[in-house]
Amino acid sequence: MQIGVCVHLDAIEGMGEKLAAIRQNGFTTCQLLAWNPEVWTEENAAVLKSLLQEYGVTPSAFWCGWIGPKVWNFTEGPKTLGLVPEEYRAERVKNLCDGADFAHILGITDVITHMGFIPEDPNDPVFVPFCDAVRTVAEHMQKNGQWLLFETGQETPVAMLRCFETVGTDNLGVNLDTANLILYGKANPVDALDVIGKYVRNLHAKDGFYPTNGMNLGHEARLGDGKVDFEGLFAGLHKLGYNGHVTIEREISGEQQNLDILYAREYMQEIIDRVCVD
Repeated sequence: MQIGVCVHLDAIEGMGEKLAAIRQNGFTTCQLLAWNPEVWTEENAAVLKSLLQEYGVTPSAFWCGWIGPKVWNFTEGPKTLGLVPEEYRAERVKNLCDGADFAHILGITDVITHMGFIPEDPNDPVFVPFCDAVRTVAEHMQKNGQWLLFETGQETPVAMLRCFETVGTDNLGVNLDTANLILYGKANPVDALDVIGKYVRNLHAKDGFYPTNGMNLGHEARLGDGKVDFEGLFAGLHKLGYNGHVTIEREISGEQQNLDILYAREYMQEIIDRVCVD
């Protein structure tokens, strides 16, 4: 497994410095996290492609955001996140298709996003129209030879699996965010492999704690300090034959973020070397 790190693509300016910094820390792979569709132009793709080659960094995936409100909690989240809210759905379908086309120019095959609070009840009137919107995006990406990856978090693994089965395309996968399943109180990431493990194509390596009230998510923590059983996780992934990318995500800022990322790499590498052997 190859360990990389997240890099935010907020603007094309400054990307050289960001790529230089991750190379200085010894990383050669990254996920590009992008929320600004105005950046996704052919001209910027050409500049970014050149920078990636210059600094020797390979993007494992393109994390594609969408416009409109986004509130990361249990009260406003269901009304604002992903393709679930009907009032934002059409515009966000376009965002995801545009982002996929930008990623395609860069040669990136895996495009990730949060789909929102997928209804647990398949009879919910939101469920089928939501799946229709997902299918539109997935079919667009099929033409590019790309995969559409759902990042775990706001839905249970079973709801995600049911969506995959309903959409029915063969290019749906999972970006397993190891902490999000815990932060949202939806699942244990090790047990989630029993449900969606065969679909995992990338990871956000992150740690955290379960919610302690019904309104707000649990809080993130440095890898190894939270509730994620990374030894069990990597053993489970190895059993499934996963040998892909592991991307560190630490959602703080400043020097402590960098220190925690470097710690996370060493922490995980020791576990991978020990448990991912035949």
